[in-house]
Amino acid sequence: MRAEYAAQLSAAGLDPDWVAELVDRCLTEDLGERGDVTSIATIPAESRGTADVVLRADGVLAGVPVACAVLSALDVDAEIDVRATDGQRVGGGDVVLTVTGRVRQLLTVERTMLNLLCRASGVATVTRAWADALEGTGAQVLDTRKTTPGLRALEKYAVRCGGGTNKRLGLYDVAMVKDNHVVAAGGVAPAYAAVRRSYPDIDIQVEVSTVEMAREAVAAGASFLLCDNMSPDLLRQVVTAVGPGVQLEATGGLTLERGREYAETGVHYLSVGALTHSASIVDIAMDLRGS
Repeated sequence: MRAEYAAQLSAAGLDPDWVAELVDRCLTEDLGERGDVTSIATIPAESRGTADVVLRADGVLAGVPVACAVLSALDVDAEIDVRATDGQRVGGGDVVLTVTGRVRQLLTVERTMLNLLCRASGVATVTRAWADALEGTGAQVLDTRKTTPGLRALEKYAVRCGGGTNKRLGLYDVAMVKDNHVVAAGGVAPAYAAVRRSYPDIDIQVEVSTVEMAREAVAAGASFLLCDNMSPDLLRQVVTAVGPGVQLEATGGLTLERGREYAETGVHYLSVGALTHSASIVDIAMDLRGS
């Protein structure tokens, strides 16, 4: 990977080595043992050309540094002129970037580049709609672990591009005591205490479904509660019951249409799995210029 793209990825919070492995895996999936048989057969090896990566629909952009890494994967000398940046609102007809290089290689990596760029931009676009809906309430929209297998780092980056916040990256960085943990441990307090004993320095979040459970969790030491499938009225009761020192997250079945209603209860976060598990792509294409 060219140093300039590695630096851009690092600045975006994406591991260049992870991106390089992702690109290699995606290209291997596409090329098999024979490679791009159509491009090999129809395009001379040294033929050069210019292509534009163009929006076919409105959206919020995410994944441009990744797209650059893909476009240069098989042609390290490709010249890429970036016209739009991640997090930017873009419209149909806008040019994301222009690339000049060996045509055979450009067409070979085209679909991999577009798959990643379209997917990331779709996540960013959905997230921006939520961030806009919650603006002024003081609440933030959070993602979840309901991500596409193998693409979590990219999709969580896209959430950030759309104005959202990452909840946790995996099972290792934050402890989340959910209903099944409570059942297995024999209660909220024993579950919380067990995690704190084993991992004294890790952040712990506790899922609750009633005001009584919220009080029990706070009494056990919890300072972050997931309020699962609660109505706005019940959320307001929890906000009053636990006081200002506890971070509260509404989660479960939230919709964009009612998002602001939930945010105005006084919770700090709304957790929305649909940011990643149900986001549609943003339609983006690569158009090769004629000679």
